[in-house]
Amino acid sequence: PPLTLVRAPLLERLLARADAEAYEADWRARAFRVIAPQAPMPAIATAVLRGHSQGRMGAWALVASPVHLVAGMSSVSMSVDGLLDLEPAEADLLVEDFNRIFDGAGVRLVRGGAAALLCIFDAPLRVTTTDPEEVLGEDIGEFLPRGADSARLRGLLSEIEMWLFRHIVNERRRARAVPAISGLWLWGGGASDSPLPAVQGWAVGGDPLFAAFAGPAHFTGSCGSGVAVITDWPGSAGWRHAEQNWLAPAAGELRSGRLKRLDLSAGRRCFSVGARGVLRFWRRPRPWWESFGMRAVDGGG
Repeated sequence: PPLTLVRAPLLERLLARADAEAYEADWRARAFRVIAPQAPMPAIATAVLRGHSQGRMGAWALVASPVHLVAGMSSVSMSVDGLLDLEPAEADLLVEDFNRIFDGAGVRLVRGGAAALLCIFDAPLRVTTTDPEEVLGEDIGEFLPRGADSARLRGLLSEIEMWLFRHIVNERRRARAVPAISGLWLWGGGASDSPLPAVQGWAVGGDPLFAAFAGPAHFTGSCGSGVAVITDWPGSAGWRHAEQNWLAPAAGELRSGRLKRLDLSAGRRCFSVGARGVLRFWRRPRPWWESFGMRAVDGGG
C-alpha cells in the first residue's frame, strides 16, 4: 500500500543536483568498495558474528532477521513494514528457548551486537538466500532459500514459524500492540571462522554488515571516505538526527570543495553529487520518494 511520507529539503536538493542515477544490483557491494577498494566484501553473517564475544562457533552462520508475515488465500507475503526490531530482552529469551527446543538439530541461535540474531550451523550450507529488504511487500515463495541444502533450511523456517506462533515473546508483543514475530528470515550466510578484511575507511549505522566497521560519531572533514547507513525514513526523528550528524556536514564539505563526491543510495538506485553538481541551482527539487520510485499518501507535506 502507499506510504505517508514527509519532505526532506536537504536530501531533495542534493538529489536534484546529482548526476544521472545509476543502478546497482547489490548496494552493499558498491558501498563496501568505498571503504575497502581492493578487498572482497565479507558475508553479512560473518561480519555480525565477528562482533560476538564468544569466539569461534560452528561452521556456518546466517543472519536471522525477525519478520512479520501475512497469510493470504494461496500465498504468504512479508508485510511492507515486516522487518521487526527486537528489544534485547526479547532477543535473549528467543535465544534461550530456541537452543532448548532445537537442541541436537545441528543449529543454534546466538545474539550478536545489540539485538541482532544469528543461526549457527555445525556444517556449511550450500544455499542462496535473499536480503529480506528485497522481500518487503512481496510473496515470499519466490525468495525462499535455493540450492543443494535448501530443503533443510526451508524445513527449519517452517519449524521456526510453528515455534513462534504461541511464543511468550509474541504474547507480550501483542499485548503491547506491536506486530508479532511470524518467523526468522535466514540470509547473508558465510563461514563462521572467516576473518574480516582490513578497510581503509569507516562505516556507521544500523546495517548488519557495516556495523562491524564502527566509525566516528559524526562527520567531519578529517573523516576520509566512509559509509553512513541511515535506516530511518526521511523526515522522521531518527532521520533528522542522522541528517544533522552526517548528511548536512557532508553537504557542507562538498560545497567547500573539501569533499569530492557524495553518493546517495536507496536500494538499487544510486545518485552521485560532485563538487560541480552542487552549482546546479536551476534544478528544481522534487519529493525524494519520486526519485526513489515510491508512492505516498497526500504528498506528505
